[in-house]
Amino acid sequence: MAIPGNLLSPTTESIDPNTSGWTSKLNCTLSKGTGGQNGDGCLVVRSVAAGEMQARTVTSYPVTPGTVYYTFSDAAGVSSERIGIRWLNRAGAEVGITWSALTTGSSSGWHRVSVAGAAPWGATNAQVLLGSTEAGANVNHFWENVYLGLPIRILGNLLPFNTESSEVDASGWTPIVNATISRQVPVMSWAVDNYYAGGHTLAMTAVAAGNASILAVERPSVTPGVEYLAYAYLQPPTIASTVWIELRFYDSNGNQVGAQRSTLAPPTPATGMYRQRASMVAPANAAACSVAAGLDSASAGQVMRLETVVVAVAPKLQAGSVLPYADSSFEQGIAGWTVTSGVATIARTTPWGLSAFDGAYSLAVSSSTATASTLRSAKFPVSEGTNWRAQVLAHPAAGTWATALIRIRWYNAANTDLGASTGTGYALPGTSWYVIPSDAVAPAGATQGAIELVATASATSSVLHVDQAVLWEVLPLTAVEEFSDEGYIKLTLRELILDYELSVYRELQDGSRTLVRGPYGLIDDQVIASDLMIIEDHEAPLNTPVRYYIEQRAPGSLTASTRTTDYATVTLTDINQIWLKDPGNPQRNLKVTVQRPPDWNRPIEQASFVVRGRRNKITHSGKRQGLEGDLPIWTLSDQQRTSLHLLLDDGNTLLWQAVPGMGVDDMYVAVGQVPEARTGGLAQEQMRAWTLPLTEQDMPVTVGVGGPAGRTCQDVVTEFATCASLLPVYATSEDLLLDRRR
Repeated sequence: MAIPGNLLSPTTESIDPNTSGWTSKLNCTLSKGTGGQNGDGCLVVRSVAAGEMQARTVTSYPVTPGTVYYTFSDAAGVSSERIGIRWLNRAGAEVGITWSALTTGSSSGWHRVSVAGAAPWGATNAQVLLGSTEAGANVNHFWENVYLGLPIRILGNLLPFNTESSEVDASGWTPIVNATISRQVPVMSWAVDNYYAGGHTLAMTAVAAGNASILAVERPSVTPGVEYLAYAYLQPPTIASTVWIELRFYDSNGNQVGAQRSTLAPPTPATGMYRQRASMVAPANAAACSVAAGLDSASAGQVMRLETVVVAVAPKLQAGSVLPYADSSFEQGIAGWTVTSGVATIARTTPWGLSAFDGAYSLAVSSSTATASTLRSAKFPVSEGTNWRAQVLAHPAAGTWATALIRIRWYNAANTDLGASTGTGYALPGTSWYVIPSDAVAPAGATQGAIELVATASATSSVLHVDQAVLWEVLPLTAVEEFSDEGYIKLTLRELILDYELSVYRELQDGSRTLVRGPYGLIDDQVIASDLMIIEDHEAPLNTPVRYYIEQRAPGSLTASTRTTDYATVTLTDINQIWLKDPGNPQRNLKVTVQRPPDWNRPIEQASFVVRGRRNKITHSGKRQGLEGDLPIWTLSDQQRTSLHLLLDDGNTLLWQAVPGMGVDDMYVAVGQVPEARTGGLAQEQMRAWTLPLTEQDMPVTVGVGGPAGRTCQDVVTEFATCASLLPVYATSEDLLLDRRR
């Protein structure tokens, strides 16, 4: 799959099927190799003589001065390498090169190199440079998976790109105590499709023995009462020391008003990058936040590296869960969990990655005897009379466990214990991860609830690992709501199974079904990435009851679990109006007034032959084609006229919908050359008469609903300092919405 946003062609990116996107710049010859990850091909750069050799892209790509561009590649070889962006002016002359630092070593395995920089004044185009210095002639260096484009950022990150990645420089960080800061490019392997991970890492070096720490300079704003999550990849020193990341909050005067530290428990030996998380609810007086990282009990000269540093609103492991991330995922400790009875002890698992379903840690419950112990979470708000579900994931890690009973304990506003629900018990054979849920209705007066887990060990020295603890109000698995003024139905799906495959159909009363469109095209066996999904169906027929049929299936399975919604209807009361819709850009959909229905033609390709001596010709016909005709419509205002221009500008296939009974079915159409005429003599008259030449089309299958999933206003605020800075980047507000840059 091509890297999203890549200015390079797929052939230049993956070196498949050939090397036509690349040429020699210095001291090398090029050929196509095998063994790549992004397709089998890779670029083989062979030295002609000892010394530096460079390859570059054949094409130069348009850039805007002052805009930051990013390039990366995966490389392998026997020497250090670097990657660069070569800036060119209008005449094709070089105006500068932004080089990455050299890798600190070499490896025959694929590893990442990258760099980012602002296009200098006078630059209009850019090329990618691949460089390495070889000890002699005929030495091969290998490259593939090459990207050039705008920075690839983690959506929702409150920190700017250079703090997240340090690909431009180290200015996003400052020392706090006993530390110096630099950038390094260690030999680090990443998944071929992990486009967020770059080559440059931020390196903190302890100046002397003792504690050392650094702090991100940026102070993004936060909302009090909202839980935030900070995380980063940390690479600890090879000599043992305590490595940590810390989420910090500040008031409007810059005073620190809260912090949550999370300590890495690395495996032994620790040689890689380990993602560590810290979460906390912003205090009542918090106005901003930042991220710190450091070493405790460091030796002089010890180095800690950071990569992909993020601060974002903390996710919910289950939509609607009232448990904060810390109490659900145990990434920084046991949070508010306690043992209320029994001999068991609880702690965060160690080392990093030993056992987890979410993140890198879970809660370890250790029982020295074959007895029952009760674990209880902190208390969280609930509402009386409503149905709640408590759920954890558990797996026996050592010894044996007979049963696990999960229930909810209720409290009133005065923290008085109102008792526990009956609960549900589960057997725990083997060592798999088990989903353990239980439902209960909150009793009268209940304002708080806590999860209780009664785990019974059946052998001494038994260990149970618990993760993804959640408590949420149980809402309908499916819900539909019609928005007739906007011409669509909203479908809400809850408690979907992650990583299963999902198909969603629109079903009419006669039982006929049509696949529904989502962000990636028709939702047909698409992998589920969230337990909650909201779908806007803008192609639902008008004045016709429809419901939705949902299938979930395990990957590779031939059987599926199914759901069916209630019926919903999009209504259009004026029979003289129609909807014109762009399936991939529903924000452009427009309701217009029809002058008169079209007269249809159905063309056909035919060839006629005259046979000598026969009265009748012989005619050979192709298949008769779809409908063609002119649809005359009116727009009644300047706003409607502008909206119709926007709808027609891209030339996309449109959906025409009319009220049933008007002699036409819903139809996908291509619109030809469009005349726009005035309807009166006055120049101020806003009404216009249009004639839309329509040609019937098949339903577009692969077109997805436009827009980068997860993009919010915060992503814009993080990247752009002022509204004025948006103007050279986005031509229209729609381009801003969809992150579609000039």
